[in-house]
Amino acid sequence: MPTFIGFNTQGQYKKFTLTDSALVKRDFLNALNIRQGQVPGRPQVGTILWDSVFDSQSSETEQAIVNELQRVAGGDPRFQISNIEIFPQQNGLLLQVELMLVHSTDAQRLAIFFDQNTRTASYV
Repeated sequence: MPTFIGFNTQGQYKKFTLTDSALVKRDFLNALNIRQGQVPGRPQVGTILWDSVFDSQSSETEQAIVNELQRVAGGDPRFQISNIEIFPQQNGLLLQVELMLVHSTDAQRLAIFFDQNTRTASYV
């Protein structure tokens, strides 16, 4: 029996239910696609990572990105992030994140691309 059950319409045709890791990954990506302050009445929801995509990559910028990912992940008690790698790309920023569900011992490695042109984050 699944531990987490949720609803998703993005990229789905008929089956809108997501469970466990698929749901957690979708919710995490949704949080990364929301700019902080865009949700009325909930200024802490979302991320300021989009401001860092356009910055020159230095050790301070990389640390700010790591801190922001940890903050966003800290808002969801279903998972934790154990490792983050940052790779600047020509049209954006590629982040490799190791995500671990709280009820599991398996870690999943996710590659998230922040595209400057479309201003969206997506899994690659």
